[in-house]
Amino acid sequence: MGVKLGINLGYWGIGPAGEEALELVLAAERLGYESVWVAESYGSDVVSVLAWLAGQTTTINLGAAILQVPARPPAAAAMAGATIDKLSGGRFLFGFGPSGPQVSEGWYGVPYAKPWGRTREYIEVVRKIVAREGPLEHHGTHYDLPPAGGEGKALKLNFHPLRNSIPVFVGAIGRKSVQMTAEVADGWIPIFFSVDRFQDTWGEHLEAGFAKGGRTRADLEVSPSLQVAIDGDLEAAKNMVKAGLMLYLGGMGSRKTNFYVDLAHRFGFGEVADEVQRRFQAGDRGGAFEALPDELVAATSLVGTEAEVAERVERFAAAGVDRLIVSPVHVERDQQLHTLARLAAMADVGVAG
Repeated sequence: MGVKLGINLGYWGIGPAGEEALELVLAAERLGYESVWVAESYGSDVVSVLAWLAGQTTTINLGAAILQVPARPPAAAAMAGATIDKLSGGRFLFGFGPSGPQVSEGWYGVPYAKPWGRTREYIEVVRKIVAREGPLEHHGTHYDLPPAGGEGKALKLNFHPLRNSIPVFVGAIGRKSVQMTAEVADGWIPIFFSVDRFQDTWGEHLEAGFAKGGRTRADLEVSPSLQVAIDGDLEAAKNMVKAGLMLYLGGMGSRKTNFYVDLAHRFGFGEVADEVQRRFQAGDRGGAFEALPDELVAATSLVGTEAEVAERVERFAAAGVDRLIVSPVHVERDQQLHTLARLAAMADVGVAG
């Protein structure tokens, strides 16, 4: 089918960590997976984990999904990315997003106002630094480098990066953020992606972004992040998916601002999302979990028998999806490895067994 595959480790310690994580990544690399992706929120950070993986892998790309914009100045992100890229022989992939108001303000102390305007500028600054065409000058709404009237002067990255252009992915699900992604980014990482509602949910916003940026669909790698389980204890796997859905719909954000609830409305599960959020925020986590139907699991994940998952992978390929970034949700190691191998065979990315 020709769809690229990435493996998503998620958050260190919540997802796989240490030798367990390394075993999965090395297995994925042997199977022909094109990339490994690492997340951060308010625990483990992306930079440390990817740097740790850089010296223990040889071919697999090292992706950030995502580096949080409020977590570090754009220069710090550019320095880390250029360093990991050089250490790994050109395998690093930037991934950016503004997180949400709880993490931005509650953890980093950074006001959340105008998150996507800030993200757009952040990407501009990072690209300027990596391009290394001259001392950094950027005078925008959110970043002023160097500030007028201060003692600082414009500086240039003091080593030559291996690549002067490193791909930039953006984690986005909202209308305006997806439009911005289509306008300026090299790749897009949507979460809770329904392939059957792909065009209905995001098509017009992607097209508006392509038009504004003078680009086409071929300029953007669509790379949804999905949980996956093939064969084995599928009920347990579905429950793992539901646990993640419950947390995002119920606990990520406030009643006023929850991008995942809004997204669920847009692909036909609005009443479910509202009920999950209401119960979760009332302290009824058991009720919130019970309110999640198997249909929502099926719409947003790859969980099923080999034949069922193969049929869904075909739908992703037919929709023009470029890459699937997958998180194996089985607890048992043999089942995780089975899932990775069978998915590699379906996607035709390498030798699987």
